[in-house]
Amino acid sequence: MDQELALEIMLAGHNAFLTGAAGAGKTHTLNEFIRLAKKAKRKVAVTATTGIAATHLGGSTIHAWSGMGVLDALPHNFFDKMSKGRREQIEKAQVLVIDEISMLHDFHLDLVDEICRTVRADTRPFGGLQVVLCGDFFQLPPVTRRNWSEEAQSDEPPRTGFAYHANCWRDLNLAVLYLNSQHRQDDDGFLEILNKIRSNSIVRSDAEKIVARHRAKLEGFKEVTELYTTNRNVDAVNERKMAKLPEKFVEYEMTHTGSADYYERMKRSCLAPEVLKLKKGALVMALKNDPEQGFVNGSIGVITGFGGPLNHPIVKFRNGREIMVKEVSWELRDGDVKRASITQIPLRPAYAITIHKSQGMTLDAARIDLKNVFEMGMGYVALSRVRSLDALSIIGLHGNAFKVHPEVLQKDGEFQKQCAQTKKSFEHLRDRAKKRAVETAANATKPKAATTKNPERAAAWAEKLARMRKVYPHAYTAWSKADDEKLSQLFKEGRSVKELSAEFGRHTGAIRKRLEKLFGEGVV
Repeated sequence: MDQELALEIMLAGHNAFLTGAAGAGKTHTLNEFIRLAKKAKRKVAVTATTGIAATHLGGSTIHAWSGMGVLDALPHNFFDKMSKGRREQIEKAQVLVIDEISMLHDFHLDLVDEICRTVRADTRPFGGLQVVLCGDFFQLPPVTRRNWSEEAQSDEPPRTGFAYHANCWRDLNLAVLYLNSQHRQDDDGFLEILNKIRSNSIVRSDAEKIVARHRAKLEGFKEVTELYTTNRNVDAVNERKMAKLPEKFVEYEMTHTGSADYYERMKRSCLAPEVLKLKKGALVMALKNDPEQGFVNGSIGVITGFGGPLNHPIVKFRNGREIMVKEVSWELRDGDVKRASITQIPLRPAYAITIHKSQGMTLDAARIDLKNVFEMGMGYVALSRVRSLDALSIIGLHGNAFKVHPEVLQKDGEFQKQCAQTKKSFEHLRDRAKKRAVETAANATKPKAATTKNPERAAAWAEKLARMRKVYPHAYTAWSKADDEKLSQLFKEGRSVKELSAEFGRHTGAIRKRLEKLFGEGVV
């Protein structure tokens, strides 16, 4: 299913499960749904199963929003002790979004259902809320008390606690929206291998192509992020690499608002360190999308120096942009209420990161250690962080890295069949999707001042636009299908953003935005 039809089905108010392979555009589509639903004045509760995913969406964890916290069952006095504020958040919500659903236990999803039904005094699933679940069950599963390697030695069949086993999953009558586009991998051969891992059809020749990347040199990259299964390995690599740099450390201390409890919760879930220590020459990673500063979550760069009155780090990112990176804030919210916030420079050393924390990121290149994988799906998550086989170097490998859970494989086949039926049932929304695409394109090229009733502002904009078009002849003009095809081809051939700007007569910022629309966030 394409993103446009999936978006219309969700906007029409249907309960939905938004899924697809890594890089299929799930997060982009989900964010667009959230934006348009809020624009339509709907009360959207934005949640995720992990703190990292929640901060990317600007929401809270589902555990915090529902009030269940770390509970595995609700005590008899649970609702008596529920705060008035939390009760009102649940009562006033109209839409509940849960991202990274693969990492939520089935019984926890049933607890959220029970809480919503009781608080809202409504016996319908989730008390009548529209529910949108998003994620990919081939990726990382819920944390369990025993892992799959132990199960492999057991006489019992492999078990999962995935959310689709929840009683409420069946009650929701979810429209399955299985996205089939690809916005991350641009190497067809590598994409085929990833798809074979998903379908458990990988053969010896495929595995040999991965093995051939053992200790492979990554041309054009002086420093490359390494992915490991444990924090211990990650910390050791980052500390060792930073210690080798000759410059002195520059430190930035995190600031925060909110109670100590909320602050500690945010600190644990956020990748930003409490005390950030950086050096000139250090390889760093951006930790948040920040269009204003010009980088996205996962962007890699090197610190070239420090400047400004507060000695902010200056980073030259892989896309060629050199930016003085300033503090940003992450917020923990219960619906519209901000519970806490932390403020820090959105960077961290990028020599190494755990595979769990890399989920959702796109990396220019990576060295990956898969010799100690302890979850099915971990290998797939790690490998799918990069766009091509040439951007991959393997520093450790085990045969288990290519395994997927047999139950997930079977369930995925069911989801694809359900998606085909969903597509057929909602094809009547296709015209609405086309109309929205036309309106979006028109609004993107319409100067804001042109719609204002203030003639002075309109005249000022017209003058500014005229000056702009002396440098960029096609500024604020619509992109045609032929333009998109040409842009895609030239970008794949290795043309830089600056070269594309000259070719198309558009500002570099416009080129970047169009490339992200065509290939996904973080592509430049």
